Amino acid sequence: MVNVPKNGIARENVKKTSSSDPGMYPVPAVAPPAGRERSHMGQLFFEYLLVVSLRKRRNEEGYEPHITYQFPKREVMGRLQREEEEKCMKAAHLFCFPEGINWAPLTEYRSETFSFVLTEVDGSRRNGYCRRLLPDGRGARVPEAYCIISSVACFGLFSKIFDEVEKRRQISKAMIYPFMQSLREAPLPSPGNTVTVSSFIPDAGTEIISLTRDEEVLMVFAATVTERRIIFISEELSTLSQVLHAVAALLNPFVWQHTFISIVPTVLIDVCAAPTPYLLGVQKSMLDLVTDHSDLMIVDLSPGAETKFITRIGDEESLLPAKLKEELLSRLSTCTRHASTEELNRLVSEAFLSVFVRSVGHFSQHVKRCANGRQFQKKSFLKAVEHKSHLNFVKLFIQTQMFDLFIQEEETQPNPNVFFHRKVSEYHERKKREKMKAGWVRGVVV
Repeated sequence: MVNVPKNGIARENVKKTSSSDPGMYPVPAVAPPAGRERSHMGQLFFEYLLVVSLRKRRNEEGYEPHITYQFPKREVMGRLQREEEEKCMKAAHLFCFPEGINWAPLTEYRSETFSFVLTEVDGSRRNGYCRRLLPDGRGARVPEAYCIISSVACFGLFSKIFDEVEKRRQISKAMIYPFMQSLREAPLPSPGNTVTVSSFIPDAGTEIISLTRDEEVLMVFAATVTERRIIFISEELSTLSQVLHAVAALLNPFVWQHTFISIVPTVLIDVCAAPTPYLLGVQKSMLDLVTDHSDLMIVDLSPGAETKFITRIGDEESLLPAKLKEELLSRLSTCTRHASTEELNRLVSEAFLSVFVRSVGHFSQHVKRCANGRQFQKKSFLKAVEHKSHLNFVKLFIQTQMFDLFIQEEETQPNPNVFFHRKVSEYHERKKREKMKAGWVRGVVV
């Protein structure tokens, strides 16, 4: 556990355990996989919008963040809600400016988008999405952050919303708030559907950025699937946010259960020394503060980096079965640069999903009814692995917390993973048709 000094209430826990401290702390987050999504009717796009600015510290050097605008305003909230929101505000301060207080006024600053995750002691999660930009004016000035707090986990969706916010801001700040009000009142669409808000129609669903189609991506995927310690480094906050959310989304229908911080603030850098699995985004300027590189994968996202891996364990190339790797690379090769974003997202998602369909898709046949309800039969499941070359990978994967939670949901909830069940059924139907076709061809040849 890494405790933040009193001027910041965010805390990092490596497990989702409750605490008597009502403070907020980052925890694993990933966009909800299609099929596991509950009905969105009645759910808000976002809880509120904050504008966080930097102001000079009194009698001290540097700047401190403060909220210059909140929508909806706090006066309309009840006392208990105001108290809860106050904790969230303080945590948002920390993550809107993770580099700390040492800022210098600037005349030019390229806007950037990034995200963070907060959770309360009851396990509920909130996502913070930030667009940092230089406010209107002349001469040198410090950036400000537009921050949206939402229970919806979808980085790509909110990046598009910020595009609209920034576009309106360039005309007049007064144009932002009617747009946000109309967005807040709009029904949240299910994944893959759209909603019309003013002149803007955002796509709802997990956005996966274009990844290089080579074995480096597969090594990162293999390390993530086996729940290892992974740090991504870049100077660009937006790059860190997008890549970490993309990597987590590739685990669909499974969900990363350990520490997940897309951008590690300076005051939380000690979390890199935690012995438990994590996915962390660290700015390159802070890399020297990561002193222990043992049992760790560090991925350099910098353009033109001589090597993508500053350090790694060394066995990542052999974690995925050779046949699965070959099929995965083949499917990724169909993702052309000319494809639309939606088509690319679908192709990449289905390519990585096929790894789980092929290796552990038969799990449902081994969740049996018993006196206490339903129970997963691990021994019979392992015996039934379709290809024996997959067995070592499957044995590693079923020891992970993400697989354990997935099975717990299957044992205790009605139809929690409908999307994955459907994909498994489609795979078996396709195999059946191919087998029948092959038999028909052999009969004709004979």
